[in-house]
Amino acid sequence: MAVIIINPNSTAAMTTAMLEQAQRAAPEIQFEGWTSENGPPSIQGEEDGKAATKPLLELIDHASTAQADGIIIGCFDDTALTDAARRAACPVIGLGQASYHYAALRNWRFSVVTTLAVSVPILEDNITRQGLGSFVSKVRASDVPVLALDADPKAASQSIVAEAQRAEAEDAISAVVLGCAGMVHVAEEVARSVTVATIDPVVCAARCMAWIM
Repeated sequence: MAVIIINPNSTAAMTTAMLEQAQRAAPEIQFEGWTSENGPPSIQGEEDGKAATKPLLELIDHASTAQADGIIIGCFDDTALTDAARRAACPVIGLGQASYHYAALRNWRFSVVTTLAVSVPILEDNITRQGLGSFVSKVRASDVPVLALDADPKAASQSIVAEAQRAEAEDAISAVVLGCAGMVHVAEEVARSVTVATIDPVVCAARCMAWIM
């Protein structure tokens, strides 16, 4: 079979971008990208996460029945990750989960640069529930909507780079974690603009899947 990247939102372009990035990061693995056509166009906050959960779990069941080698939930919010991992017959990891644990394994204190402020409490709660609160300095919003990352990555990168630079200057960190799957479009620009490590969650999840399979 393959490792399935399931995008819980209905924006197929984001699925394609994640799939291409994952394949570059872990060429030894065969990846497939699935888009949740019944999910919201983007996941920004609790209500979108709730709307995405049912169709996402249906795709989790389908991938598990099809004997997927592994599943990556392609949303940095780790939408429905606990339920998905419990019901699938293969490893299931989230983009946020992989990024936080990678930073912790490197003993890096990190800040997250995400999209809108509505996502900040969700990410803070995820980090705490995973027992990694001592590694995080701050979760920062760049005020860039998710879909703007695909529609105008050049403009989006300016705000994200600026927030990453503020994190480096103010947060006493060793790494910046990019807090959205759609930030694959701006990851290289951020990495060139800061001296601390830049963690691309799609790259991180793809390589983590290679380790655990």
